[in-house]
Amino acid sequence: MIPVFEPSITEDDVAAVVAALRRGEISGSFGKALAEFEHEFARYCGCKHGIATTSGTTALHLAVAAAGIGPGDEVLVSASTNVATALAAYHNGAVPVPVDAEDVTWNLDLDRVEGLIGPRTRAILPVHLFGHPVDMDRLLEIARRHGLVVIEDCAESHGATVRGRMTGGLGDMGCFSFYANKVLTTGEGGMVTTSDDRLAERLRLLRNLGFTTPRFRHEVAGFNFRMTGYQGALGLSQLRRVELIVAEKRRVARAYSRQLEGVPGLRLPVELDWARNVYWMYAVVVEPGFGVTRDALMARLKEDGIETRTFFCGMNQQPFLRAQAGYREVPCPVADRLWETGLYLPSSVSLDEESIATVARAIRRASGA
Repeated sequence: MIPVFEPSITEDDVAAVVAALRRGEISGSFGKALAEFEHEFARYCGCKHGIATTSGTTALHLAVAAAGIGPGDEVLVSASTNVATALAAYHNGAVPVPVDAEDVTWNLDLDRVEGLIGPRTRAILPVHLFGHPVDMDRLLEIARRHGLVVIEDCAESHGATVRGRMTGGLGDMGCFSFYANKVLTTGEGGMVTTSDDRLAERLRLLRNLGFTTPRFRHEVAGFNFRMTGYQGALGLSQLRRVELIVAEKRRVARAYSRQLEGVPGLRLPVELDWARNVYWMYAVVVEPGFGVTRDALMARLKEDGIETRTFFCGMNQQPFLRAQAGYREVPCPVADRLWETGLYLPSSVSLDEESIATVARAIRRASGA
């Protein structure tokens, strides 16, 4: 079986974790590795502050809470995304409003954003889907004109750039995941990045149960979203080779694009001229000219020992969101189509040319090309 993804863990990574354990860096309350990881990752993104968390989901939750967003508020979110993006608003009592995808990068359609801004809108939560960034310059211009907070969902975009600037350093806050299949991994874990001192202070307060002085008197309802020290050590070790990992991601993508070029009805991922796509996953869309459906292709690839995954079910189709008080019905035809026709292929950085060729040959056989 060629898996859809395998994490890249080196002996240096293992040694870093063991060393942190030997120093007693078990929790997220003390030790040097976690603080250094926060500092160095923030610097990588062009930010002043990094606040590590237990996951990308809790990073998003924390960022929405730190922005003061809650009941009665609306947050515009990319329709085509992992449900964690919408949960950040939902679990803070706010209503996620899905913004349909556009059909080039599959990110949220900036032409639709202003038409969805209403009197209750407080923030925009764009997702840099599959590693291709949103045009943040244009999105920020819209947000600033309407006085909205911008929280980037960078779970899939470590190292991606917009006109040479890193994702995670463009909005008011950026939220990263370090789950096992991400560009950098700490197993589980996440990070909020920001250059706003006030927000950073609030994020740290809320992350750590709202502890102030005296220690056990709490003026705010906080969370326990602390990353452990040994996870920080793993993240720091991975960060030291992040550009090598990104280069390998891009190598895998180039190889797929060469091997799959010209397959009828198969839409390949793009990289616009102002962007660096890190190709978190090599994602494709099966169009009518391909010859078989997306689901049939996935079944045939599975028979050939090749694992794949579908695109995300749109936030406009999620039953629990549609049942939420105040939910707005927003048509998202592009996101609906991507859910039905999109899949991503094995995307580990360890894939060699022959493995990629094996996947490409299986796709060509399925299409009849």
